[in-house]
Amino acid sequence: MKRRKFISALSAATVLPALLDGFSFKAFAASPLLRALASSAVNDHVLVLIQLNGGNDGLNTVIPLDQYSNLSSARNNILIPSAQVLSLNGTALTGLHPSMTGIQQLYNSGKVNIVQGVSYPSPNFSHFRATDIWLTASDSAQVLPSGWAGRYLDYEYPNFPTGYPNATMPDPLALEIGSMISLAFQGPMAGMGMTITDPTNFYNLINGIQDPAPNTNYGKELTYIRQVSQQSQAYSTVITTAANNITQQSPSYPSPGTNSLADQLKIVARLVAGGLQTKIYMVNLGGFDTHSAQVDASGTTSGKHANLLSQLSEAIAAFMDDLTFLNVANRVVGMTFSEFGRRIISNASTGTDHGAGAPMILFGDQVQSGLVGTNPVIPSVATVSDNVAMQYDFRSVYASVLNEWFCVPQPDLNQIMLQNFQLLPLIQSNACVTGIHELNQKAGENLVWNDPNPFTSSTYITFKSKGGHVLLQVFNAEGRLIKTIVDGEYAAGTHKIWYENEGHPAGLYYLRLQNEALQQVKNMIVVR
Repeated sequence: MKRRKFISALSAATVLPALLDGFSFKAFAASPLLRALASSAVNDHVLVLIQLNGGNDGLNTVIPLDQYSNLSSARNNILIPSAQVLSLNGTALTGLHPSMTGIQQLYNSGKVNIVQGVSYPSPNFSHFRATDIWLTASDSAQVLPSGWAGRYLDYEYPNFPTGYPNATMPDPLALEIGSMISLAFQGPMAGMGMTITDPTNFYNLINGIQDPAPNTNYGKELTYIRQVSQQSQAYSTVITTAANNITQQSPSYPSPGTNSLADQLKIVARLVAGGLQTKIYMVNLGGFDTHSAQVDASGTTSGKHANLLSQLSEAIAAFMDDLTFLNVANRVVGMTFSEFGRRIISNASTGTDHGAGAPMILFGDQVQSGLVGTNPVIPSVATVSDNVAMQYDFRSVYASVLNEWFCVPQPDLNQIMLQNFQLLPLIQSNACVTGIHELNQKAGENLVWNDPNPFTSSTYITFKSKGGHVLLQVFNAEGRLIKTIVDGEYAAGTHKIWYENEGHPAGLYYLRLQNEALQQVKNMIVVR
């Protein structure tokens, strides 16, 4: 097959490099000036979502010691011995699985919040449907086409993808490490995120390495397709740049390939510290559907579930240590979730079946540490249908994070969450940074432009003012100020000014508008 036929076949599916006024995004992303302008006006809070696929057994994760006698009757073939339960500061009633020493240390250091009994009314026990409910934040009987995080990002950056990337938000809004973009990142009109296939793919991207292809004609064409695909990803440059900004990370991570969650979180830490302004990351750890062999025959503290919780705890602890090492720990909050919990009573296969309520774990330097809620009540005689009762709707947790971490005003939460959910004390009260939302709202809107563009000697510059002080400047590609065109008070509305080049050489220039807190940068091109 000829190369042009490959291109023709791929044309409907391939995303061409983003262009800004005729210049590729690479030129835009590489500008130190634009990077500096963007970083000066950003709410740098980051949320990391850890999806525990399969339905985590909450009762063997966060153990209700005050219910231990009844719990022993309900699940005597899988229950952790009370003497081996990890203690938590401030309570003798609740402890952690013995594999979770990393999370225990973080909790006792004031960096973990545990929300008890999280579920929703009329829970669904199908993996697929329950996962959709958690990702979209729908009611049990409601099907939504958009995800809760996608609706937030659409609220924060309402014109996306039109007008992006730009100086206010030059980076992907959301990133997931996985083969498919999560439904959580689907906005009302467009997908709001992108994926990094896996850790190997990530390191190949930043090092310019491609997976080997067969030494055949088809292999050569496959190599070419991979090259086109990589070149056509508009954000690959900024991801690579951010990754390459970090040359050393904490040694706390386990050896590569031994803990998939740790491998994913190591990438997230590198990108956050490297300057990527992505707001939400999603990582995954699977295997929690423990219908059988949840524990080893040799003892309940080892086995499938113990290994999973060990990976989770080890990965989060290493990630937190790395964030501190990289001086970005105050910027990141993480949160675990799973599509459901497990039943109170264990089954005859030393496992647990699909259930309802389970704990969610939030972690970070700025979480409000402690336990939210009380231990679940375990009946003295449990049946196979008994579930952990719901204490908190998972959508209250989402709404609280949006309000307390991303500073979404409470009246606006209904637009995102579609209902009014009560807020929980999850994030420290001084964590929220206000005054940024308007910048993000205007990011995809044209506030300044010039016509004609490109131009030779002169052009009209049009800008919008919301009223107040306006500063309009021209910089060259190296970041040197060429001219201040406007510096004064302008009434609300659209204004037009004639600009003459005054002999500057052909090339790329940046037109910068600042109107009070709002700022925007656009390309101007001088030709001869």
